[in-house]
Amino acid sequence: MQIRNHFPPLHQNIRAPHLQFLNPRFCSMAGQSDPHVSLFSPAEIEFFAEDEMVDIVPNLRVEALNMICGDYGPFTPQIPAKVPLWLAVALKKRGKCAIRPPEWMSVERLTQVLEAERDSSREFQPLPFHYVEITKLLFHFAQDDIPDMYLVKSMVEDIRDVRFHKVELGLETFTNRTQAVKLKNLSAMEANIIRPFSVRALQAFYKHDIPDVASQTAATVNRPSMADRGPRRTLRPR
Repeated sequence: MQIRNHFPPLHQNIRAPHLQFLNPRFCSMAGQSDPHVSLFSPAEIEFFAEDEMVDIVPNLRVEALNMICGDYGPFTPQIPAKVPLWLAVALKKRGKCAIRPPEWMSVERLTQVLEAERDSSREFQPLPFHYVEITKLLFHFAQDDIPDMYLVKSMVEDIRDVRFHKVELGLETFTNRTQAVKLKNLSAMEANIIRPFSVRALQAFYKHDIPDVASQTAATVNRPSMADRGPRRTLRPR
């Protein structure tokens, strides 16, 4: 079987249509227009997320696909298989499979996460590192495979808003005494937004503290040493 009959040519971009999912408020705060502000663009983070494994139900019979990143298949109609998200999207676009949403995308699980996020003002609930990008791709390409899709999408957006509000509250606590920041269970998108801002904030605090540090250093350097206090007096023998 020739793989090119089932997958798009390499020059065909299968990721371009869905880069506008991120909330404009997040993009503006992250400085996505300035490549020197954020470490990665949304498209780059999405590219990393496409290596996450998902379950598909193929409707074609294909031998195993041997690729640089691994072997996937063989595929048998109506037999679930695990593949990377990028492969699932490629097959879905050609009508060759259905994508099974992850268990954490169920209404019951998202309801629990949302309630826990609202109840805790500082802790972040554990979610997949690329949950933002995974949901974005599935909402765009596999709407018909997601039960209660609009409800799920609304709950995911609510979770993101609550989590980002926590981030804003945490950043407000920065002071010139802050040495490091530790946040557990952040997603890739959240970490990408926070990291450059927090680094610049800590650098600014340190920069403004330099005169005080310099004056203290100068005072220590200018303090007379034992050698500068005059000749030592000879002690009388006992």
